Amino acid sequence: GDGRVGSRRARSGSSDKMAASGILIGDKLYSSIALTLENCLISEEKLFLTASVSDGLDPEVETDLRIVGCELIQAAGILLKLPQVAMATGQVLFQRFFYSKSFVKHPMEILSMACVHLASKIEEDPRRIRDVINVFHHLRKLREKKSPAPLLLDQSYVNLKNQVIKAERRVLKELGFCVHVKHPHKVRQFNLLFEM
Repeated sequence: GDGRVGSRRARSGSSDKMAASGILIGDKLYSSIALTLENCLISEEKLFLTASVSDGLDPEVETDLRIVGCELIQAAGILLKLPQVAMATGQVLFQRFFYSKSFVKHPMEILSMACVHLASKIEEDPRRIRDVINVFHHLRKLREKKSPAPLLLDQSYVNLKNQVIKAERRVLKELGFCVHVKHPHKVRQFNLLFEM
């Protein structure tokens, strides 16, 4: 431990019991965040009255955008040869972001790119932002039924790269940098190891 934290506790008169329940920083006590499968991350009200619906987006259109975003993340992850857990993390980050922010105000494709890039780093299998952008460009050309052409490294590419970086920061800020994702299949694998 840090000697300064201990001396602050001593000065503030905190007991050992209080120290066990969190970390004292200045005069504030911070405790840990417990994320479990039983721990509901979103209220029922927020589940149905999303920011997009509040901005006038039809709930069916929002559902379609959520599905397309997750499909894009999955397809991009496959082309980037990411592990499935990274793709699932990207999809969870995407869904969490859009439960508090609106599709009307934030471009779905750019946020999808940001979530793939961020998830690759979270799951310790990072990809270059240039590779992520190239894969999404390739997927867009396929959706438009155009022959895939290389992405030119011009000013529009630089602008897009900056948008993705800003979107990644926005995701981190909106989620309070709490980007750990507990995947059900990981929990199940862990349980199976100890049942044997």
